Amino acid sequence: MSESKRKSVTVFAPATVANVACGFDVLGFAIHGLGDEVTATKSDQPGITITAIEGDEGKLPLETEKNTAGLSVISLLNELGNGEKPGIELRIKKNMPLGSGLGSSAASSVAAVVAVNELLEKPFTTPELLPFAVDGEIAASGTAHADNVAASLFGGFILVKTHQPPDVITLPTPENLHCTIVHPHIEIKTKNSRMILKKEILLEKAVTQWANVGALVAGLYKNDYSLIARSLHDEIIEPVRSVLIPGFDEMKSAALQKGALGCSISGSGPSVFALSKSKKEAQFIGEKMGESLKILGLDFDVYISKINTEGAKVTG
Repeated sequence: MSESKRKSVTVFAPATVANVACGFDVLGFAIHGLGDEVTATKSDQPGITITAIEGDEGKLPLETEKNTAGLSVISLLNELGNGEKPGIELRIKKNMPLGSGLGSSAASSVAAVVAVNELLEKPFTTPELLPFAVDGEIAASGTAHADNVAASLFGGFILVKTHQPPDVITLPTPENLHCTIVHPHIEIKTKNSRMILKKEILLEKAVTQWANVGALVAGLYKNDYSLIARSLHDEIIEPVRSVLIPGFDEMKSAALQKGALGCSISGSGPSVFALSKSKKEAQFIGEKMGESLKILGLDFDVYISKINTEGAKVTG
């Protein structure tokens, strides 16, 4: 591998909505606007160093082995083998709230591995980067799952069959499909939200769940909004996690009453998403969902986005 002339690369990776109601740990999609930025710079000092993290209010660790971006890059460099490895400095810019359920840790991991891969003149293809980014998720949630990282890396609406080896299917999306995201200003740690999940489920609920996943995928392929709406139901995860989110039932009810195709928890929460057929509908749904939180006296943000089909990109 020739010595790269590039000394520094900056990459932006988008925020994501994972699970998408019925698809726990296998479905996700990327959104516009929110995301994380990582700059990777060659250094004379050996090893990987995180020099700064912006936008985290000092909450995230600078120790490489405890940081999602750092762990991902360690995994990438280990895969390169025993050859000489350059020293690399990482600078992370968080452009979304922590513990929001919008794939913040995944975006950092993805941005980091894409930036370092570019810096080293692309020893790996984009699909080959997925397992490295997944390794970074262990720092955030304690488990390896790829729904957020795959959506952030590839963009679009994705189905993760397996993450090792990478087997990710990009699904089509209707042209006018829009997402409303309401983020209450509370934090839910992914590790904690996974700990409360049941280890065993009723077969009846499992059958309903995988029928919904199959039907949702079919609805996306057929451009069938009615089928999408009939499939956006979570029998297993939402009933357990929703108790952690103030006003969830009221937000979901408001969204469905105002024409949302479906409404559920984004990732592990507390963000809640709704899908609809137009930007105007998405904005109206966001207003009505927000009113439920105003009654509770909770501050919140509302984001409106189409599906981001671009994924991670080099910005500098």
